[in-house]
Amino acid sequence: MATRTRRPERRQEPLSRERIVSAAVELLDTVGEGGLTFRALAERLATGPGAIYWHVTGKAELLDAATGAVVAATIADAGTDAAPQEAIRALALGVFDAVDDHPWVGTQLARAPGQSPMLRVFEHIGRQVQALQVPEAAHFTATSALWNYILGVAGQNAANARAFQPGANRTEFLDAAATEWAELDPDQYVFTRSVAEQLRVHDDRVEFLAGIDLILAGITARHQTTG
Repeated sequence: MATRTRRPERRQEPLSRERIVSAAVELLDTVGEGGLTFRALAERLATGPGAIYWHVTGKAELLDAATGAVVAATIADAGTDAAPQEAIRALALGVFDAVDDHPWVGTQLARAPGQSPMLRVFEHIGRQVQALQVPEAAHFTATSALWNYILGVAGQNAANARAFQPGANRTEFLDAAATEWAELDPDQYVFTRSVAEQLRVHDDRVEFLAGIDLILAGITARHQTTG
């Protein structure tokens, strides 16, 4: 009786740019930018590096596409139906959480702020600033202030998270930092010593949104004064 030769199993899903980008995001979350290679990506996708190059020309394009995918999902989740200030808050918190979940995103956004992923955030914020009826001459300034704050604080938060040792306890870290602040020279660090206890108990997300509210309040107040 003849024995049939078993054919190798076919990949269940055809290789596409979307699958490649999704796998790249997962790989970046696991090993960071340094571990994103076409060989590692090919192993994850059970294909050859050459097949990936058919869809993506190089690592720079892949990083840009992965960043764009995360940003696009963040903007989609933020929605557009809310009042302008709430829409800005939702987007800001979405970016903050996205960078917290994917620390490499903050690095990519800061590295090339003029490219498409970050421009999508800039565009979304700018439309909400327009909806606030801010004078046209102040559109760029107001949008840039929000944009730079969001990117800067989200990126710094991600950098702080990366600095933690594996298994480190955030509460213990803050307790130690607050204790150091409280013991600083009382003449040189009057203010820093005074907020040491606030450092111990603060919530990063709450503080981040409070900063957004301060900027929005300033934009609104200035418009009401000069408008």
